Amino acid sequence: MLMALLTLGVKCLGFAREMVLAAFFGTSYVTDAYVMGTNIPGTLFAGVFTSVGVAFLPLFSSIVEKEGEEAGRRFTNETVQLVGIITVFFSLLCIVFARPIIGFFASGFEGETAALAAFYLRVAASYVLFYGATSVLESFLQYKGIFLPQTAAGYLQSGCVVLAVVISAFTSHYYMAYGLLIGSALRALVVWRVAAGKGLRLQPTLRVGGAAKKIILLALPVFIGSTVNQINTFVDKWLASGLPEGSVSALNYSNLIVTTITALTVTVVTTIIYPRLTQAAAAEDYGTYNDAAAKGMNIILIIGAPFTLGCMLYAAPAIRLIYERGAFNTASTELTAGAFFFYSIGICAIALNALLCKVYYSWQDTRTPVFCGIVGACLNIGLNLLLIGALAHRGLALASSLAALCNCSLLILLLRRKHPALRLVRSGAEVLKIALAALLAVGLSWPLYLLLRAHAVAALLAAVALAGLLYLLLLKLFRIEELKMLRRL
Repeated sequence: MLMALLTLGVKCLGFAREMVLAAFFGTSYVTDAYVMGTNIPGTLFAGVFTSVGVAFLPLFSSIVEKEGEEAGRRFTNETVQLVGIITVFFSLLCIVFARPIIGFFASGFEGETAALAAFYLRVAASYVLFYGATSVLESFLQYKGIFLPQTAAGYLQSGCVVLAVVISAFTSHYYMAYGLLIGSALRALVVWRVAAGKGLRLQPTLRVGGAAKKIILLALPVFIGSTVNQINTFVDKWLASGLPEGSVSALNYSNLIVTTITALTVTVVTTIIYPRLTQAAAAEDYGTYNDAAAKGMNIILIIGAPFTLGCMLYAAPAIRLIYERGAFNTASTELTAGAFFFYSIGICAIALNALLCKVYYSWQDTRTPVFCGIVGACLNIGLNLLLIGALAHRGLALASSLAALCNCSLLILLLRRKHPALRLVRSGAEVLKIALAALLAVGLSWPLYLLLRAHAVAALLAAVALAGLLYLLLLKLFRIEELKMLRRL
């Protein structure tokens, strides 16, 4: 419970960070450069860190069980050093070749915008040095049953970024990137101190070949899947960089709301459902498995359906309430709301994709989600090129949503072929009832919003409250049993 609350707090602080950035810098060239420059290291390295973190834990567990704690510590040292070598090499490349990299990732940036983005990239590339080692140390702590300190350390990182944005607003926007660097260093220091308290001693070693071989073999499918997602992000930002000023920022601000919604939804569901899926799959207990999977699907639909419709209907008022202050003006709201509307179409699909991947993982199948991800990425790129001419940055958001819907459909279709005994949907009628309840609840809230429209904030909050109340009443009327489960949560 405490970990869930701390995680929620970190996400809220990250969201507040973006609100502060929007208030002081709006959708200006500074924000475009900051978003692009600081996101490029993640695009280049996120796949490496994710895959290494996923692969390290089972390998470390096996080594400790078979060879003892000392062998486990040696393997941890080798892995940290391996990640360190990789990050130092690529960080130096980013620092030295920052301008050409910006020219490739953001070909539409020119003059001061390109120069500023290159500066942000050089500073952001340095934080990767801390991030890589931290990902391994956090996995080590998870094995030791330690979860809270590394989660709480996320507050340091987000807090430093917020402070840097505020300081930059009153001094120079060049200082803004240092918040990420300092925050990452402090987070790494906390995690290292906690790991040291649990007996880990980091020492230089020349034996990294064995660790490299084991990590690469297990991490490769996860790396490919993560890289596909990063390619999608890169293509969107690359195309948006050639659009009018503020397009990159608008996509970033609107997508942040969607990812926050889906992350919180998926985190709750998978935490509860995934252990049950793995146990049932190991025992080949299809009855228990189907019941758990169906509950997970229904809960995601119960939460995702009204969010999808509500975000679409109230896109502009929501963006105005969250972001419109300071430098984020009416023009910024219009720019961001257009992207938010089209991103919202894919909320349910994005959340369901995360659960469906867990379903495949419970059967030790990592290849199928990667294949579906590649198909979705190719479709996203094609739709980007097709829609950007008519809809500008909104077309990029729509392409992402349509690709997520395609990915979700493909995962379900292949799952039926591979495991015909699985039943992810208990009843088609239940799905229709959930969809109808969401449609009626959100639709009936609109007249109230129009009636109170002169008082913008009160109108939106009242409409959301009415929609929520109607939705719960309709779910109870339609006898959706997962409503009881949500009440227990």
